[in-house]
Amino acid sequence: MDRSIKPLDVVYGSSLGVDRQRVLRNTYALLALSMVPTVLGAWLGVATGFSFFAGSPLMGFVLFMAIAFGFFFGIEKFKNSGVGVLLLLGFTFFMGLMLSGLLSFALHLSNGPRLISLAFGGTGAVFLGMAALASTVKRDVSGLGKWLFMGMIVILVAGVANIWLQLPALQLAISTMAIVVFSAFILFDIKRVLDGGETNYVTATLAIYLDLYNVFTSLLQLLMALGGNDD
Repeated sequence: MDRSIKPLDVVYGSSLGVDRQRVLRNTYALLALSMVPTVLGAWLGVATGFSFFAGSPLMGFVLFMAIAFGFFFGIEKFKNSGVGVLLLLGFTFFMGLMLSGLLSFALHLSNGPRLISLAFGGTGAVFLGMAALASTVKRDVSGLGKWLFMGMIVILVAGVANIWLQLPALQLAISTMAIVVFSAFILFDIKRVLDGGETNYVTATLAIYLDLYNVFTSLLQLLMALGGNDD
């Protein structure tokens, strides 16, 4: 009996492994593609001086969240079709527009382009490190999710509060915590694909894209605060 079962187990396990690797490959491919509309959106935003927060920061934040969650709903609903991919690319273009304000501020610094390059390189290094760690760690890290979610809520609440407080020290703390939390989220989200917890490459791409976006913006804000040069 054992001899008749083991070959089936091996074949079944191998099939699962192939499926997970395919989801991961598709995720990485779509993630790379999503950088194109992000760059286009950022370029357009910088060129036109686009800003959601110029008038009322609070209303800008509420409008941003409404649009973002609208995209999330659509992507989740159509994640198994090409419409989901198009919505994801539309969302990344929108996020590029939202990024343009931070990039414009950085570009007004004399060493702004260098800081942007450092933030981009640092984000890439974090991604490669977390991806390598996810592929080697054998432990189940699903329990990490609730702690990371709590950390994300703390960051969000502190960020909203700092719209009015405008405390540089608090902003530094928020940026530092965000880098740590969203770097860990990269590990968590890639590991979910590898462990079979996430089987759709569109939603997997969305999760990892948001992780990378937050790491990049937080790292750039930290670099500007610590090493920005107005001269």
